[in-house]
Amino acid sequence: MSQQVARVDTLFLHEAGGDFLVVVVRDGSRVFRGTLELKETDAGPRPRRFLQSDDDGGEPMRPEEFVELARRAERIRISQQTSPDGRERLQDMLGGYQQEALVVRTCRYCANAGRYSPITEETAISADRDYICQDCAVEELERELSYKGQFTGAAQDRLEELLLEVGDLDRITDLLKGELDPDLTKFDTISATTDEVDPFQTSDLDLHPTLQSMIEGRFDTLLPVQSLAVENSLFEGKDQLVVSATATGKTLVGELAGVDRALNGEGKLLFLVPLVALANQKHEDFEERYGDELDVTLRVGGSRVTDSGAQFDPNADIIVGTYEGIDHGLRTGKNMGDIGTVVIDEVHSLKEGERGHRLDGMISRLKHYCEQREQSHERYDGATASDASGSTSSERSEDGGTQFVYLSATVGNPEWLAEQLRATLIEFEERPVPIERHVTFADGREKLRIEDRLVRREFDSKSSKGYRGQTIIFTNSRRRCHEISRKLDYDSAPYHAGLDYGKRKQVERQFGDQDLAAVVTTAALAAGVDFPASQVIFDSLAMGIEWLSVQEFSQMLGRAGRPDYHDQGTVYLLVEPDAVYHGSMEATEDETAFRLLKGEMEDVATVYDEAAAAEETLANIAVAGKLAKRLNDRMIGDVPTKHAVGKLLEWEFIDGFEATPLGRAVTSHFLSPSDAFLILEGIRNGKSPYEQVAALELAEQEL
Repeated sequence: MSQQVARVDTLFLHEAGGDFLVVVVRDGSRVFRGTLELKETDAGPRPRRFLQSDDDGGEPMRPEEFVELARRAERIRISQQTSPDGRERLQDMLGGYQQEALVVRTCRYCANAGRYSPITEETAISADRDYICQDCAVEELERELSYKGQFTGAAQDRLEELLLEVGDLDRITDLLKGELDPDLTKFDTISATTDEVDPFQTSDLDLHPTLQSMIEGRFDTLLPVQSLAVENSLFEGKDQLVVSATATGKTLVGELAGVDRALNGEGKLLFLVPLVALANQKHEDFEERYGDELDVTLRVGGSRVTDSGAQFDPNADIIVGTYEGIDHGLRTGKNMGDIGTVVIDEVHSLKEGERGHRLDGMISRLKHYCEQREQSHERYDGATASDASGSTSSERSEDGGTQFVYLSATVGNPEWLAEQLRATLIEFEERPVPIERHVTFADGREKLRIEDRLVRREFDSKSSKGYRGQTIIFTNSRRRCHEISRKLDYDSAPYHAGLDYGKRKQVERQFGDQDLAAVVTTAALAAGVDFPASQVIFDSLAMGIEWLSVQEFSQMLGRAGRPDYHDQGTVYLLVEPDAVYHGSMEATEDETAFRLLKGEMEDVATVYDEAAAAEETLANIAVAGKLAKRLNDRMIGDVPTKHAVGKLLEWEFIDGFEATPLGRAVTSHFLSPSDAFLILEGIRNGKSPYEQVAALELAEQEL
């Protein structure tokens, strides 16, 4: 016999096709593999043939050599998968040579492949009514994933983690077929937390009588975050940064301050949001709520193209606008009158690419505009005082300045952000009910089937407070909203900014009356959706062509569960492995899912590259001339002003501290320097407008 098997740690025997596989293990590695055939004799079973196996076939050996191996072995083990009759024959044969063997649980896949792989109750993985080792189970799972296709690292890691946790391969493969085993889909539970805040009685507010009556008719007490804002000088004109989770009542803080001032003739309310859809919704809400007492108008980015001013009344008491819509007015020198209060919703947008630096610049320009208005009032009031024996009729607030109220979802650096904005931090963290978060994998077609099952299951249940479970499904397009809603068995409705005001109000009323099991809405409208849902389903983790941020994701999942309606909230992420919704997306949907689930709240900071610094500096020069550096210095991002001015001079966007006609065109149309150069090149080359647009879109896709 070969010298390599002179020492035998373990001799392993496993029944295979009527014969017995023989494996010799030394120092944890297989050093010999063979096949043993038994014969019946008067003395019992004995070796008939013994064959050494290798990749080239087999080499016959003397039956006595098997006996020699057995006598040399420190231990002899028989696989549990060997039949009872086979075990008995092996033990009788070994007993004839005064050798003993133990039956052990081993991996069937390993044993069939000629490997000795003992498994314990802790390491065994159930598979097809048998048990296999963890390595083989992972290989089988990888084979299944390869068959289904499109599973990337994040999804595979999660499934392998679940496999080792539950020890059942069949349950994991069922999960891939759309089964909703809650023990497997569950990712975690976010516990309920409650901060103790003494509620402020609405009857104790000292508001304009009209607003006071409205508020007392709606509420007996303010919500905690509203109470904190009032107690921290909201009505004394102090700037505030209000940081709180979704559905905790932040918006009313800005409303109370701004509407009260507007009704008292202390300047109009400017309410700013990042998206046109949100501006439209907020405009409708304000018109319905305050339209009988105050003029409400809308200023969104779309009006900047023709600058027709359609629908926009600069003399209105309440202006609802997008960041870009108001910034366009600032960049082009529009008169927006006296502004008493500015509410900037979703101010954590400061951290987002292009929108971030434009919001940063817009805030600085808006503060400059308000300061210039106040200074002109002071000069006028001073002249009035000298001409009229010291009496003035200024209707400005006690502090004399415009009040800025910033609203934000939870962020990682609230203290720093409040300091940069020069605002008092009002922070409130509360989750009134626990939220259970689930993840499962499905393609676009399977998602529809799973959504239907989840909606039906939720609507068929009732909370301890007597309310049926209802669902919000978030997706990434209006078309998909309608597609999902049509596929649901129970009554549901799409809900997005493309619907008219009456239709949206009808959906809100039907959902509130529990006549709808689900609404299907876009991620873009997430901030404005206020349905008392117990379950949130993410059909997609994208907003348009970008993945959700941790803040946006947290805000949307926070819609699940209301303390007065539900015992807990439930969230399902339906993840399509390896999916992207636009060529510019770097990560896949499964990678994004686990980044969002495990992610910490991002810090809010605005980062400037050369192009962003030049764009905002140009806008500040167009608005403030020689004072532009002061506007740059006040922005929360570090703007390299000297370098930016040098580039603007080089590009002939400015002449001294004045924007050139070219510079004014660039800044009024929110063009980046690269876009401006591309358009100029197209004009010089005689390209048509359609060719120009195509070139711009192509350049954007190549970024």
